[in-house]
Formats: sequence, structure tokens, C-alpha cells
Amino acid sequence: MWELGFHGGYHFIQGDVSALPGFGGGISLRKALGHTFSVRAEYTGSFDYGLDYQLKPTIAAGGINPWGATAAANGGRIVPNYKTATHQVSLDFIASLSNILFYKAQPKVNWYVLGGYGLMLADVDVDALNESGAAYNYSSIDFSRKKKDIRKDLKDFYDRKYEQNAPNQGNRVQIGRKDENQLLRHALNVGTGIAFKVSKRFNIGIEEKITLPFDDYLDGYTAGAYDKSNDFLSYTSVRLNFNLGNPNKRVEPLWWVNPLDFAYNELNSPRRMKLPAPVLPDADGDGVTDQFDREPNTPAGAPVDTHGVAKDTDGDGVPDYKDKQLITPTYCFPVDADGVGKCPDPECCKNRVEVTCATLVFPSVSFKGSTTKVSSENEAILSSVANTLRSNPSCNILVTGHAGAKGKKGGVDLSSRRVDAVIDYLAEKQGIDRGRFIKQNTPGDAGTVDLNPAN
Repeated sequence: MWELGFHGGYHFIQGDVSALPGFGGGISLRKALGHTFSVRAEYTGSFDYGLDYQLKPTIAAGGINPWGATAAANGGRIVPNYKTATHQVSLDFIASLSNILFYKAQPKVNWYVLGGYGLMLADVDVDALNESGAAYNYSSIDFSRKKKDIRKDLKDFYDRKYEQNAPNQGNRVQIGRKDENQLLRHALNVGTGIAFKVSKRFNIGIEEKITLPFDDYLDGYTAGAYDKSNDFLSYTSVRLNFNLGNPNKRVEPLWWVNPLDFAYNELNSPRRMKLPAPVLPDADGDGVTDQFDREPNTPAGAPVDTHGVAKDTDGDGVPDYKDKQLITPTYCFPVDADGVGKCPDPECCKNRVEVTCATLVFPSVSFKGSTTKVSSENEAILSSVANTLRSNPSCNILVTGHAGAKGKKGGVDLSSRRVDAVIDYLAEKQGIDRGRFIKQNTPGDAGTVDLNPAN
């Protein structure tokens, strides 16, 4: 957005004559060149006044000596005064110093410095003659009194008509002179200011601006060889600034925007960034990406740990996907290639009486709901059944499923699949010969598969 500003405030000339309060005002238009630098075009009009408090030598410059008659009546001395009206257009470059604090969000205060070029038109007049056009006589003024008392007497003494053009230095240094003592001068501007954000559309500022026109006659008087310094203008203003533009299409002036705000917003909620889909290769499809997979060639479906290594639950050196005896007691180690261990007979049982098949007792396996999968609890049960069968290789086993009361519809199929799941586990995981199993279905508890000797 552009910024439109209206300003007004205290204006005075710092020169050879003591200044009285003046005032100025104008309008400006500012545009950001970036987050730090901006350019501002401005018009300022002002009225400045001055009144000294001591007698000084008269001067003549540019062929003008409006003080001649008054000086002649007072021994060649006068008390200078003036009224200066100015019009100035300027182009200032502004550097904002607040939004370089990147760790803050949107700045609420904008402190800045400025420098630029101005072109000024000044009309300088003096009150050199009294109301009747005659010379002033200072004999009634006591110049030994205090400064404030002298100036009070002089304010009453002068008629303040400012009827004479002031002396000026003509064309010798500057651009030139216009009619009625209107001086056209180059000027250099420097200053600083601070603005306070009220809303996204409006801010209030205070600014101090110094204008250096390289001229010693803006107050209508020069100290000559005693003081070669030029006059300058001081302007302390209050500024009311408004942002122009549609807020839905344009951002605030960039000096009100943190330079990293766009990046922060994009990282928070990307709207313009095109983020590529993350590519995390997993060659063996075990759920652990290749960069972290310590065993990158695990067979499909093999259970793995968080490092992608095939699980070995019982630690027998045979991974679970090959192990036909998933939980082998450590006293049965070492195991064969299928993970099956050979458990030694306990000392107390080496001379035990041979157990017949008919005396064997097997636990039942329970299923929940309509599942046909052997749970981890059932795996432990069936592991003990397998140990018993391995110890009694001549014994076969009757695997009985129950279809529910009176052969409930659908129950026979569910019961049969559960019987198959038990047999598959004992044959494939525990290495028991399938030929040792006999299947049957009878009425009974539909969630149970019973195991009994078949001999």
C-alpha cells in the first residue's frame, strides 16, 4: 500500500535573529522500496517569525536596505525582526530501523531516519518603518533590562506590519531571486521520527526535520564576517498517516511488516510452497525404511522388530518365521534347523513307568467370537501339547470341534475351520506329523476345540 500523510506543528528558523514560535503544515505520499527503505514526496508550507532583543548594525545586501531610515535615526543600529513565508517540496529517502528485529512478529512502532532534497520558495519581510511610514526611534526602550522584558517592550513597540522586503544575497550563490523578494533555494533535509501503529489502516507519528537551504538571509539579517553560518529551518510535526489500497489485494506498507513474516507463515501453513511427497523406500516391505533397516532382505510377512530384524522370540537362533517350536525352553537347547529342541528327561523321571496313550490328558483350546486364529495364549497351550506328543510318538490325537447346540446353522463350518487352525499350528509351527490327527465335529460349546487321545 501507499501511505498518505497530513502533518502540522512547530516551525522556526535558527539564524542570526532570535526566533518566535511559527507553524507549518502539509501533505505527503510515501511508498516502500523494501522492508527497510522507502521514498516520500512532501509539501510543507510555513510562517516563521523573529524578533531580536538587542541593537545591531544595519545591513544592506542585493541592493536592498529597508532599515536605512531607522538606522539613521538610531546611530546606524537597529533591532532586527522578520516574517518569513515558505513553500517547500521535497523528496526524502527514509530508512526504517524497527523491523530489523526479526524475532518479533509485526512491529507496532516504527522508528526511522531520513535524508533528502528539497526546493524552497521563501518570502522574507521585515518591519522597518512605523505605521506612518517613518523611522522607529528606540530611545524609549531600555536595553539594559532582562531579555524577556526587552522583547515584551519591542512587541508593543513595533506595529508588526512587515511592510519591507528583507535584504538577500541575490544570485551570487543560489539559483536566483523572484519578484517581491521570493527566493528560490535548494535545500538538504535530514531528520528522524517515530510512528505508532493504531490499526492496519492508520498510524500516528512525531517527526523532527531539519532543512538546510544554504542561505543566511531567511531571517532577513546576517552577521556578516562575524558569523558565516547559514540559517536552517526546524520543523517538529505531528503526522496522521493513512494506508491506501485494498487490504485483500495489497499488504501493509513494508516498513510495518517483518521481513521474515512470509517465511514464518509458509512454514506454519504452506500456501505457495510446493512440498514434495516424502519418499521413504522400504525394499522388503517390513515397515522399517531402508535407511534404518538392519536386515533389508527379510522375507515378506516375516515379523520384525523396530530395526527390521526378523524376530526370534525364544532366542534359539532360528527366526520366528522358520521356527516350528516358537517357544523352546532353554534347557532344550540346542535346537535343530526348524527351531525344535530336544528336551532331556528330568532325573526324577528317567526310571518312570511308561505312560500309555489312554492315560494322556490334553487341554482344550478356546476361541473368542467368530475368530479362527490361534491366539498367543493358545500358542503356549499347544506348545505344551506338542511337547507331550513328541514324548509319545506312538500316540495319535482326536481333535474335536463343536458346532453349537443341535448343529446351529453355520456352526459346523466355523467349528471345522477352528479344528484345522489347531492342527495347522501343531503341524507347521511345532513339527507334529499331520497323520497323527483325527478330526470330528459334535454338538457342544461352539467356542472350544477339545484334544483327546485317539488310540
